[in-house]
Amino acid sequence: MTDLQVRKMRFAFADYDVPFVWNEENPAFSSMANAVSFLAIGFEKMIVKMILQTKPLITDPAVAAEADAFMRQEGQHSTAHRQHVKGLIDRYPGLQETLDEVIGEFDRLTAQTSLNYRLAYTADLEATFTPVFKLMLDNDSTLFRPGDDRVASLFIWHFVEEVEHRSSALIIFDSVVGSDVYRMRMAPSIFRHVLKVIRIACEGFNQHVPVEDRKVDALSMFASYRRQQNLRKRLPLLRAENNGLMMRAFDDLPLGKQLTALVGIIRSQLPKHNPDHEKLPALADVWFERYDAGYDVTHWYTAGTVASSEAN
Repeated sequence: MTDLQVRKMRFAFADYDVPFVWNEENPAFSSMANAVSFLAIGFEKMIVKMILQTKPLITDPAVAAEADAFMRQEGQHSTAHRQHVKGLIDRYPGLQETLDEVIGEFDRLTAQTSLNYRLAYTADLEATFTPVFKLMLDNDSTLFRPGDDRVASLFIWHFVEEVEHRSSALIIFDSVVGSDVYRMRMAPSIFRHVLKVIRIACEGFNQHVPVEDRKVDALSMFASYRRQQNLRKRLPLLRAENNGLMMRAFDDLPLGKQLTALVGIIRSQLPKHNPDHEKLPALADVWFERYDAGYDVTHWYTAGTVASSEAN
């Protein structure tokens, strides 16, 4: 039997406005995380359909249980991110068009690619999450704590559950496809698609969210775009549009930690990769302990303060 738990979360996004820059100290990370919310909705919708198609092909009961729990966790993530994105769309209605484009990209993958490809897609992308999310969770004091506690709590919950099911997608892929060569061959097209979807989200942010609200040029996370903008500034005949600050989400994080995450991403795509051997973020263990103890993890940084105020 799988050890995964399915936890249903609600983050009170309907209670008051959801800011685009939910971490005022890091508008670039705010924008990047918002793009992750958009991607998560489309990606996790694809995962649910993929697992339903895959189930008849799974012969091992343990793998079947893992696949079911994985699908149900991802379904909960999608529901929560829809709440977050709905809050953004309520404030910036044009973002509905952006969400539709993102979901459409994953709907096309479901309709136009093989089941094996989508299993590889999920396994490859999910394998990168542990090193990436470890970088983020290890630096929660600057990336999450200063922000809107609803948004911060959503991402912390999502990321620790990604760490919890870090092996699930590869277990399912190995059971049905079982070819590291195929997975590696598909990786370039898979990550091109991921970056395409993130770019769609960021272009939508630049188009539909006023620069005074988002502060940062959402596309500045792309190195090619930054180079293009710098070239435009140097050449008087080219006009560089002012779409906000040219910042990156991790500019303030130690370079060594960023390189460690990059090495982990590369390692995650190699043959015989086993996510169980990855170093995990310490915050994940704290989160699971608090959840099991009944702590309100939907208000990760403020639950204790709220409880104290109510007691007084």
